[in-house]
Amino acid sequence: MRTIDWVGGAVEIIDQTILPERLEVRRLTTVAELVEAVRTLAVRGAPALGVAGAMGVALAAREHSPGPGRDAAVREIGAARPTAVNLAAGVRRAAARLTDGPDAVLAEALAVRDEEIASSAAMAARGADLVSEWCGPAPRLLTHCNTGALAAVTGGTALAVVTELHRRGALGGVVASETRPLLQGARLTAWELARAGVPYRVAVDAAGPYLVARGEVDAVVVGADRICANGDVVNKIGTYAHALGAARAGIPFLVVAPESTVDSTTASGADVPIEDRDPAEVLGYRGAVTAPDGAAAVNPAFDVTPADLVTAIVTDRRVIGPGTPVIGPGPAHETP
Repeated sequence: MRTIDWVGGAVEIIDQTILPERLEVRRLTTVAELVEAVRTLAVRGAPALGVAGAMGVALAAREHSPGPGRDAAVREIGAARPTAVNLAAGVRRAAARLTDGPDAVLAEALAVRDEEIASSAAMAARGADLVSEWCGPAPRLLTHCNTGALAAVTGGTALAVVTELHRRGALGGVVASETRPLLQGARLTAWELARAGVPYRVAVDAAGPYLVARGEVDAVVVGADRICANGDVVNKIGTYAHALGAARAGIPFLVVAPESTVDSTTASGADVPIEDRDPAEVLGYRGAVTAPDGAAAVNPAFDVTPADLVTAIVTDRRVIGPGTPVIGPGPAHETP
């Protein structure tokens, strides 16, 4: 099953807000519905958002005649979530075909989808090879947030490396951090690992660096929502803490993301607009309030891991090691 696809003139997504209680496919027929799905995280994950952006433009091309209304709809899609570069990139790519008509826009959106499917398979194989080279025949891994098929179309990014190692019989274990405040790790990553038959443990976010420190993790493997020109990595809030823990313990910190997540136009993480979400997400969960009345909260959805904490970045095309330029191909990273 694909996380997102174009079916019969509409976008169909797996609604990630109601997992793991039930698996439900939502059909999005308008730009407004797609934007709402993006903002509420019914569809999320950098590769999936790129596809959503492109398919949203395909909806706009059918919903509006050329003119201000269509242009406004396209802008709204691109601005639905500002941090992940894939969303805006998918929108720009599909929008470049608007003058060729709705069918051309849809063809471009489907090309984005197909490229993301292919890139997941390539990242899984390349990342699994690298982790095995670094850590031996049965590495114990820690991953953060959700980077499986739910974050892509099929396969995924960092979690695809985990499942590929399991398929090879070369995985010693995996810890999935819960990923506060919306629990994408506990809800989504655990659900995907269970469906794939991969043994796993869920840990609270703050436990990750300590598990690393006491020798229970051989490598940290995460995804990315944006990789800057200098190698800074923007990913789900909590990633930076895991990177610090890995650096302190001297174990690899691996980022797995498609080339579509590399943003050559953004110099560093300091230039990335970090999305601040509704404080209510921190103060309660699914309608249950967990903080006192009047409590204030701050809720950044992402953080920035500096390039010098990243051992390597695996994309669908290459391995980027320390000192290797992110922009343009470079040599494979040597074993640490």
